[in-house]
Amino acid sequence: MVVALKPLKKGEETIIDNLTLKPVENIPEGHKMAIKPIVMGEKVFKYGYSIGVATKEIGVGEWVHSHNLATGLKGKLEYTYNPQKTLLQKSDEIPSFSGYRRENGKVGIRNEIWIIPTVGCVNKQCEKLALLAREKFKEEIDSGKIEGIHTFSHPYGCSQLGDDHENTQKILAGLVKHPNAGGVLIVGLGCENNQISEFKKFLDTEASAHVRFMIMQEVEDEITAGMELLNELVDYAGSFQREEIPVSELKIGLKCGGSDGFSGITGNPLVGRVADLLTSYGGTSILTEVPEMFGAETILMNRAQDEKVFNQVVELINGFKDYFIRNGQEVYENPSPGNKKGGITTLEEKSLGCTQKGGTGTVVDVLRYGEQIKTKGLNLLEGPGNDIVSTTAMTAAGVHLILFTTGRGTPLGAPVPTIKISTNSMLAKKKAQWIDFDAGRLLSGEKMDNLAEELFAYILQIAGGKRKSRNEENDYRDIAIFKTGVTL
Repeated sequence: MVVALKPLKKGEETIIDNLTLKPVENIPEGHKMAIKPIVMGEKVFKYGYSIGVATKEIGVGEWVHSHNLATGLKGKLEYTYNPQKTLLQKSDEIPSFSGYRRENGKVGIRNEIWIIPTVGCVNKQCEKLALLAREKFKEEIDSGKIEGIHTFSHPYGCSQLGDDHENTQKILAGLVKHPNAGGVLIVGLGCENNQISEFKKFLDTEASAHVRFMIMQEVEDEITAGMELLNELVDYAGSFQREEIPVSELKIGLKCGGSDGFSGITGNPLVGRVADLLTSYGGTSILTEVPEMFGAETILMNRAQDEKVFNQVVELINGFKDYFIRNGQEVYENPSPGNKKGGITTLEEKSLGCTQKGGTGTVVDVLRYGEQIKTKGLNLLEGPGNDIVSTTAMTAAGVHLILFTTGRGTPLGAPVPTIKISTNSMLAKKKAQWIDFDAGRLLSGEKMDNLAEELFAYILQIAGGKRKSRNEENDYRDIAIFKTGVTL
């Protein structure tokens, strides 16, 4: 099977991968065409793995998609650890970037002030505070003393029970601890479930000089009180200066959204190559979107560094399948309508493309939702495929920036720089205001190694503050918190 690099017309002879082919019907760009006869019930292969089962006979030159291909995945599976050696070699020469070394030893790539609401009731006041503070401290921002003032609204922090309530606290605590924030103002209402006194338990000793607290019901004028606290934080954050940091300290998140038929051919393999490069320097990457590992999970399981990590990956996968089952949902109900329009037919196909973002390195740890990074190397993080929920989870885990591949296009951004990588050049041209890097150039003959080096250099420029990502330029920053239970 081959993928159409451009729309193919019925009967028009074309050459793909040195094969001379003649479609027997029109085939959209990014979609699949059979290069040999496939009988009903036979597995169909892409990337060297099965992406599903033919639901009818498919002839040479026919379009392969939802009308004749279905998932071959069913139910939960039993797994056996078959360790695969990885070929990554540690590099002796480690490049550096210009970052901020915090008092606790952590490294940040931005020196911003973050306003964190403990509850959704105070979102608007926090947004007003951020707006007024950007005006008041414009000189400090323009001079580079600080690099921005932002708040992250969310609807939670009250009327939540059990895991949902704790997950909210964990995610918000991860943002408070994030080293891209030189100062953090935590704002509560006073009567919410997520009381500041309880929330502090999730902050441990790290909530120190860079954090201030305000409970709105306890002050006469929350805007005046908030501005006074922000003034203290601007002075504190302004005391930090950029210094050279080895890239082994860099942590990146790996994400795809609005994928198309080229995602697993261009953008995701390119990001995987960059993730391998960072790991070879001793750096860290995180792969999440657990439902989009289904069908490709054994590839990750067999790259676990030991049987303990293997068992953690199995628990990660089966735990998410149980979540679907508990809610009466089909485990393999994926891809999305946009994915299908872009050429992705089954979850196996989507997953085999998605997991390529993790490169070929060893899986060193599995993080539960709301946990922070503990181990350098390739980590897996519990979280759904939803773009904002998963980028928020990676941010709270401690990534400095996110590599986000897309074939359909999306403007969203996380609290950290979110580098959008188009899987096709048409999107990069059409949505230049969203896209940072064009991986579609691989379809025009550019070499993977060359493009990976170029993207890695671009990442170091972003990390070092020499340029901003598109989401930063557009001021697109959002968070969303995973909800699984009852709301009162």
